[in-house]
Amino acid sequence: MHQGEAPRRTRLGSALAAAGLTNGPIELLDFLTPLWAGIALHATPANVGFLVSVELIVSFLARPVAGYLADTRKREVVAGLGAVLYGLSCLGYALAGSLALAYAAAILGGIGGALLWVALRAMVGEQLRSDAGVFARLMSVQETGVWIAFVAGLLLLGQFDSFPLVFLACAGACLIGALILFLSPGTPNGHPALPVDGTAGDHDGSRIPASPTTRGARAMAKSLRPMLVATVVTSLAESMVGILVLLHLQRELDLGVIGIAYVFLPGAIALGVLPPLMHAVVLRIGRRRAMAAGSALSGLFAISLAYAAGPVVIAALWILCGVAWAMVIPIEQAVVTEKYPHQIGAAMGIYTASTLLGAAIGAAIAGILYDSTPWPVTCLVAGAVIFSGTVLGPWAIIRLGVVDRPAPSAVMPSAADPVT
Repeated sequence: MHQGEAPRRTRLGSALAAAGLTNGPIELLDFLTPLWAGIALHATPANVGFLVSVELIVSFLARPVAGYLADTRKREVVAGLGAVLYGLSCLGYALAGSLALAYAAAILGGIGGALLWVALRAMVGEQLRSDAGVFARLMSVQETGVWIAFVAGLLLLGQFDSFPLVFLACAGACLIGALILFLSPGTPNGHPALPVDGTAGDHDGSRIPASPTTRGARAMAKSLRPMLVATVVTSLAESMVGILVLLHLQRELDLGVIGIAYVFLPGAIALGVLPPLMHAVVLRIGRRRAMAAGSALSGLFAISLAYAAGPVVIAALWILCGVAWAMVIPIEQAVVTEKYPHQIGAAMGIYTASTLLGAAIGAAIAGILYDSTPWPVTCLVAGAVIFSGTVLGPWAIIRLGVVDRPAPSAVMPSAADPVT
């Protein structure tokens, strides 16, 4: 064992533990907040939509700053601060008696989410050189946290019929995650290391300024554009399908909050188990084929919804979608990290901003389609959009110049190393 190897594993363990503790409450709040706002605050549909969009917009705008902080400050501290802010957001929802306070909580959540996830993914990305499946492990822990939080939260809601109590429990989990991050071992030099010339290396030999300038961000975004396009489509598809299923279960099948949550539960459990297994498949067939296969499976799921007879069938089909995302999303995060190993924070800031953009577009398209189009046609349109990923994903891998079949370890070359 090399000196310092155990502390690095502990650092990764801290990041993964914090990811599980915080992602569950965040996803649970994303599910419950719109319902709570309508019930407790008597918010109109327009107010509910604005409440959701406020957090997304703030989080989107905060991504570049979060990326800069993750590359120039202690990542565990930045991530811990984000978890604290998100915990305060949960507390704000618990205490909110008006829409104004709910909007304030949403703003805190947007800032906290940006700091938390950009810095935390950068912490995980530090280990990609020695563990090619580290992002699959991250996704597994995140999704395990989701289904545990959903089960615990829904049990609390069913037992006490109290949204504030659930929000307080979410705040507690986020604050525990923050404590774990604050106590996490730091990097050997105490802060993320940048090359001595203040630039970050790209595998194609280009150099991107490390300073948080608009020019530097644009240059990095341009370099990552192929994967960002594929990422926008992936997150658009994920958001679109999720909203369509939720609306269908609520309006056509007349399910309540708890019933809808249990339809999504098998897929969430699958996402907690499948990513490491899917990573083994990626190592075998390569990233390009895996991206194409994931998009094909997800598209097949969307089209199959047109013929789904009830919630049990939809729940079973949702697992198919979980298989797809368990392959695709860790690949996206890994190749972005490989492209900019010295500026993981900035790269993750741009990447996660693109996921938010895709999610916002997908939610808007889903609502319009559901209101204006027959259900079978809606499913076919969603499937067609998702199937485009069978071309976009492999194209992005080729254009970025990263390896197609990563080795189980030592997969992240330095800026000067050739890429095959």
